[in-house]
Amino acid sequence: MQHKGDELVLTLIEEFLISRSTRKPSAHTLAAYRRDLIAITRLVAEDPDAPLPLATLPITALTARPLRGAFARFAGPRAAASIYRAWSTWNSFFAFLVADGIVAGNPMPAVDKPNVPLPSPKPLRGEETPEQLLEAVARDDHRQRHPWPERDLVVLALALCAGLRLSELLSLRIGSLAGRPGERRVDVAGKGGKPRVIPIEPELDAVINSYLDSRRRRFGARSVRRDSVLLVDRFGEALRRGGLQYLVESCYRRAGVTDRVPRGAQLHALRHTFATRLAEDGASASEIMRLLGHATLTTSQNYIDVTAGQQRAAVRANRTNRVLGRLYPAAQE
Repeated sequence: MQHKGDELVLTLIEEFLISRSTRKPSAHTLAAYRRDLIAITRLVAEDPDAPLPLATLPITALTARPLRGAFARFAGPRAAASIYRAWSTWNSFFAFLVADGIVAGNPMPAVDKPNVPLPSPKPLRGEETPEQLLEAVARDDHRQRHPWPERDLVVLALALCAGLRLSELLSLRIGSLAGRPGERRVDVAGKGGKPRVIPIEPELDAVINSYLDSRRRRFGARSVRRDSVLLVDRFGEALRRGGLQYLVESCYRRAGVTDRVPRGAQLHALRHTFATRLAEDGASASEIMRLLGHATLTTSQNYIDVTAGQQRAAVRANRTNRVLGRLYPAAQE
């Protein structure tokens, strides 16, 4: 009978990944877990001072000292965020091993990790940009080969007025929309499968209904059953990730606002605009957290902090302040 301390690292990694699958992570997330776990394991096995065969590496080999060395070599060519993600994955892996009685303790607190600042929100630039975007997309554009303004508008509206992520938009069903008139809501399967409910105002409800009516005209009543996906392509098939990203990018081009979209944000800029406007209009961090499905209050507070900075920058840009500066130059010293 094999002693627990002799169990192989590679086998335990697969058991850990199976256990994580009950949380319904995306395939991309599971692949990232496996990549980080295998990379560090390989570096431990290839330790120049005490190399060991990777395939037969026992869990007892993963003590604080070799893990520190492996993470030091892992960190060399990588960004702080990648190192932090790998550290978090290994911390979760050892928590799993401790809970299962495989190891007595978690060595990860003895392995340094970088401090990674929260990413700054990236809303659309320009006070009127969201309105200009929606108005432009709502109009028929005969330059398009296959125009469908009702569908394009509902995508933007759900991101701008409900703060949905790309994956959340793709997972919506027509039955996700519920409630009586005046009390409408959308039931969202959030990150990690965590559900949340977002109220729908009458204006957004009207946009959704207009889209569903246009879909009935295109594909028939059977296309709008409760179990049907909400967002479809021009053939009536479920929109996929690449198609949705392309749709949003084309909306920016049609509205002439591509220069106001933060680099790398694309659809996420719409969600960040939703959150930033909530903060500007006085929403608390806890309210933003519930509406956006954030895992921590710190992430939500970041929108309020950034908004305060934006407000101060706007006040600083007031030309009258420059007049005061000429009258009282000492105040600027």
